[in-house]
Amino acid sequence: MRPRSGRPRPAGPLRSWTAAGVDAAVLALLLGLGVLGFHDTFAGDPRYLLAGAAGVVAGLAVALAGAHRGWGTGRTAGAVVLAYVLLGLLVAAPAESSAGVLPGPGSPRVLLTAPVTAWKDILTVAAPVGVHGGMLVVPFLSALLAAVIAGVLAWRVRVPYWTLLPVLAMTAVGILFGTEDAPMAVGRGMALVMAAVAWLAWRHHRMRVEGTRDAAAIAAGDTTTVAHPAVARRLLWRRAVTGAAVLAVAGLLSAAASPLLLQDRDRKVLRDVVEPPIELFDYPSPLMSFRQYVKDQHEEVLFTVEGLPEGQRVRLAALDAYDGMVYTVDPHSGGNFSPVGDASRLSGAGSAAPPHRAEGTLEITIEGYEGVWLPAGGRLDGVTLGGPRAAQLSRSLYYNDASETALSTVPLRSGDSYTAEVVFPVQVPPEQLEDRDAGAVALPELTGVPRVVPEKAAELAPSRDTPYGTAAGLAATLHESGAFSNGREGEVTSLSGHYAGRITRLLDAEQWIGDDEQYAVALSLMARSLDIPARVVMGFYPEQYPEGGGAVQIKGKDVHAWVEVNVEDVGWVALDPTPDEDNVPTPPQQEPRSTPRPQVLQPPPPPQEQADLPPDAAPAPQDAEQEERSWWDRWGPVVMIVAYSSVPVAVLLLPLLVIALLKGRRRRRRRRARTPAAQVSGGWSEVLSLAADLGSEPQRAGTRREHAAVLGTAFPTAAPGTALLARRADHAVFGPGEPTEAQVADYWEQVDEHLAGIRGSVGGWRRLRARFSPRSLVLEARARRRQRRRDRLRRGRRRPGRHGDGGAPVRTVDEQASEE
Repeated sequence: MRPRSGRPRPAGPLRSWTAAGVDAAVLALLLGLGVLGFHDTFAGDPRYLLAGAAGVVAGLAVALAGAHRGWGTGRTAGAVVLAYVLLGLLVAAPAESSAGVLPGPGSPRVLLTAPVTAWKDILTVAAPVGVHGGMLVVPFLSALLAAVIAGVLAWRVRVPYWTLLPVLAMTAVGILFGTEDAPMAVGRGMALVMAAVAWLAWRHHRMRVEGTRDAAAIAAGDTTTVAHPAVARRLLWRRAVTGAAVLAVAGLLSAAASPLLLQDRDRKVLRDVVEPPIELFDYPSPLMSFRQYVKDQHEEVLFTVEGLPEGQRVRLAALDAYDGMVYTVDPHSGGNFSPVGDASRLSGAGSAAPPHRAEGTLEITIEGYEGVWLPAGGRLDGVTLGGPRAAQLSRSLYYNDASETALSTVPLRSGDSYTAEVVFPVQVPPEQLEDRDAGAVALPELTGVPRVVPEKAAELAPSRDTPYGTAAGLAATLHESGAFSNGREGEVTSLSGHYAGRITRLLDAEQWIGDDEQYAVALSLMARSLDIPARVVMGFYPEQYPEGGGAVQIKGKDVHAWVEVNVEDVGWVALDPTPDEDNVPTPPQQEPRSTPRPQVLQPPPPPQEQADLPPDAAPAPQDAEQEERSWWDRWGPVVMIVAYSSVPVAVLLLPLLVIALLKGRRRRRRRRARTPAAQVSGGWSEVLSLAADLGSEPQRAGTRREHAAVLGTAFPTAAPGTALLARRADHAVFGPGEPTEAQVADYWEQVDEHLAGIRGSVGGWRRLRARFSPRSLVLEARARRRQRRRDRLRRGRRRPGRHGDGGAPVRTVDEQASEE
């Protein structure tokens, strides 16, 4: 029973290894273009390309082996699992491997868990995602599955269009799991479309040739509709070259127009839908609000804390990045802030307190404080939220264990409360730190640092060998030689901020004047210029601690900023470079004020009457111009987008339009031939042209009635009408006299009805192809070229006579031989 047209059916064993090799090469190219969608996700790391290429090659090899040996679903699936395990140990888990090549003890665990967890991890980790934790499993497994499915469809299903489904799926995976910046979008899109269209055309031609050969063998030598192989090859190359040229022109125009069409448009990927890492650019540095606490909230209670040991501090945030304007949390460390959720224990909880630290519990109630940075005392082991917004805050809490900083995307406000399990740093005697080196920590590169900072650091740095001793000496110099002023009323003027100009003014002045904000930033920048790991910490601590760790109110005046330097085997150690508040600067001498003279108010000028302008001089209304401008401002971008979008469409439709115009011109020329007999013959030629466009080409040397017999076989429903038109055309051409105009018009009406009947006997897609097929035009052009060649040969056989009789024919050698 014949399968229904258009449905996939088994293709049987491989007929040609050459054709299978071409299919494999094209599929590898198409799937490789999809793998390139992960380029920005892995920041161009070549290991993602290796993983994707390995998946493509392994998948195609499994599909080809299964098609050749006739494997079923079970064997094919087993081969896929085996390829995933064997190749995955080598290319999908490089971070867990030994010596970067051999599988390590953690590689099997990664391969087993990554197919479930890696899809979310690659979306929730900020790009570049790296190669740890099975990140490479995503491109490897995607390419492996897409290649297997594409190969199975290519070599086991006759309809080639189904093969594009896994190819498009691989492309979609690269886009959805990529970043907002599309890597090589225009080039990849053009290559994908051109390669897919060319390959599908080649597959269709190959199936058509194989089907025609099979039908010819069954028909026992009936080759009236079978083209010569050489002709078929020339036709294939002509179609391929023409199609490639059209696609190339359309692709180039589309590439030229794409910057105009896609400008100012954000690319939407799954990272925008799945919960992404916290974007620290959205949360300003708390150090920018330092003077607000000092001036505007000086005596206002920000929060109440209970359980704070004497000498300990409430940390707000550790700041490690500077750009010349603000000292803030590294904006690129958002991936290090882990969501806390409803868990009461954070990362690192349950482990023993490290040396030089002590555990404690803080109960904090928010009053006047408003911000996203969570006040805490040190390393957080757990947070128990209270108050009416506990559930909402628990879903918005993030924590960075490296910087010991907590952040809530929902700002804290009055009424919120929580209990924090913290590990406080213990003050280590300086003499125990003198002989230690700096700790090995990664800090972001500073930018916009004033030139005076390294100069002052080199000038003020004490001659000590250890990094901590150098940093402590700089802090002591600033503390003892500087003056304190935060610019409040009654104090010496002290500008706020810690931008490069403010730090330059601080260090370049004869007398250093500032508060915690400027001194902490200055010390941190000088330490970093000497390659000492340092950061600025902002927080609070009261002037007096209550006995027994009782409740204490933290006010705006209790805000402070200090510096922490990292010491080997100890961690971060605090340094206070800010001078004491009673170390006020010497005010400048006041100059005597001049007594201003009283000013006499002058009477206002008398009002002037507005002159009446003649009607001709009155300003013309601008409504029409404004209306025209507003219309273009509103619809101009839409018009430009439509115009640019129509360019590639017009290029693609231009050949079809030219073919339709040529066929219309040919029909008019045939209908308006010089003689009525030629007009009737032209009507019969219309029938032959339609048959050629539909794929039926009778032999050139046959008569009209022989052509009608062939067309009757190709289009059985129209066979009687075809035979009648052939007989009428023969009678009009070879019969006595010329047909009348009425007979010619009647014949053309029958031709039009017959053409409609032939078109109605085939499918809609075949009718559309015939309407824009250039086959009949090409055949007629060849026939005219052959006729001109024969005419030239015939004229070349006749030469002028030798006796001046006007050119008696001279017999050729062939004619003389035939007469003899």
